[in-house]
Amino acid sequence: MTRIRRLRRRLRSSVVFKNFLYMYNHAPKNYLCPFCLIVQGKKDSVETNQSDIIYQDRFITAWISSRWWPNNPGNVIIVPNKHYENIYDLPVNLAAKIQSLAKKVAIALKKVYPCDGVSQRQHNEPAGNQDIWHYHLQVFPRYKNDRLYENHPFKKLAPERERIEFAGKLREYFRNL
Repeated sequence: MTRIRRLRRRLRSSVVFKNFLYMYNHAPKNYLCPFCLIVQGKKDSVETNQSDIIYQDRFITAWISSRWWPNNPGNVIIVPNKHYENIYDLPVNLAAKIQSLAKKVAIALKKVYPCDGVSQRQHNEPAGNQDIWHYHLQVFPRYKNDRLYENHPFKKLAPERERIEFAGKLREYFRNL
């Protein structure tokens, strides 16, 4: 093993490095993570369930969000299966897997919905509007004049039957690849 590799390994395992990562965490003590529940096959507090999942492997899971914006139904949430609170904690190899799937989801949204464009959103810490303390990337179908960012206060819980329909279309798309 080279000297540089040994130094990197020592830095990653050092208390200083680990404390640096956790200084940007804001989850309350004893936080029950809704995204960890979904990954484990359980319902979360907003009724997301297994029928919403469009992709899952050993590392990441993606599902149709249970919260929809008025003009952008069917947005997808992608998470690492292991709990990482934010981008500061997320290992680079998982970030790459998440972005790779995000690209596939974006293409699927264009083919299946069909939308005019796609946006990705990812938030960190309270000032960055993070409200679930588990790293997640959202992929939104976009439509001309949809006013996604202006409609943020008007997002609502999507009915399960509608989520199942969107999830089914995306699962079918991925099955046929």
